[in-house]
Amino acid sequence: MGAILKDLLKYNIEFRVGSMLIAIVLVMSALSFVSPYPPSDTFVVAPDAPPSAAHWFGTTSRGQDVFWQLTFAIRNTLAFGVLVAMLSRVLSLSIGLLAGYKGGWIDRILMSVNDTFIVIPLFPILILFYFVLRDSMSTLLLAVIMACLGWAYDARLIRSVAMSLKAREFTQVSIYSGMTTREILVREHLPYVMPIVFSTTMNNMNWSIGLEVTLAVLGFMDINSPTIGGMLYWANQHTAVVAGIWWWIAFPIALVVAAFVGLFLLAVSMNEYIDPRSRLARMGGGAR
Repeated sequence: MGAILKDLLKYNIEFRVGSMLIAIVLVMSALSFVSPYPPSDTFVVAPDAPPSAAHWFGTTSRGQDVFWQLTFAIRNTLAFGVLVAMLSRVLSLSIGLLAGYKGGWIDRILMSVNDTFIVIPLFPILILFYFVLRDSMSTLLLAVIMACLGWAYDARLIRSVAMSLKAREFTQVSIYSGMTTREILVREHLPYVMPIVFSTTMNNMNWSIGLEVTLAVLGFMDINSPTIGGMLYWANQHTAVVAGIWWWIAFPIALVVAAFVGLFLLAVSMNEYIDPRSRLARMGGGAR
């Protein structure tokens, strides 16, 4: 994987741009650990102050510094996206690799379950879960629910790769040498699907962050926990657009858009790397 990242940084401008955008977002989130203001405190600064030398991104109607509040918000939003992506990768990898390698009735059963999750309307289901579990709904529980709903597309993609790997000679050698199914999938097949896992992880993070922001703006999450959606929710509650407090909305949107674009470019560049023809064309025809 290290050699792949080295090639991408050297030959792929989309990967470099995406990496820089994500680096900015990560630096912003890391600054939350040195914030002079607790994230839940209100009226710690003068409200509705425009951007200035004292408050770079201005302040909110709740008396919070937008810059420092944004550091907590993007950290929590990114953490939510990473948690959903990691949990759903476990499901998609396990089901995709096992279905592709085993085939037969195991493949048919797993893909029937997979196709069921593909056709489920995710957003209405999430809203239904919120109303049913409103009193016990937490960020962790929502992440688990979203992970259980967001693995199906990627599992089918991984399955197709696993089916091709099953017919390769090294798989037959592994079987004859006495390796178990788990050992074959983890040691032999997993390294071949890691570029796909990286790409789908970026896409899944975009999907989960987008849903988190949407649900929070609608008030279907813990609005007292600072997230990008939570900031936009409170801005809407205080009619920031009408009141002319544009910085309360503009800076959170700009930062989350930078995260979206960065993750998208990383996913696109990895997809291009997976295609041998695109990779060789980018590298000037040099084979590796």
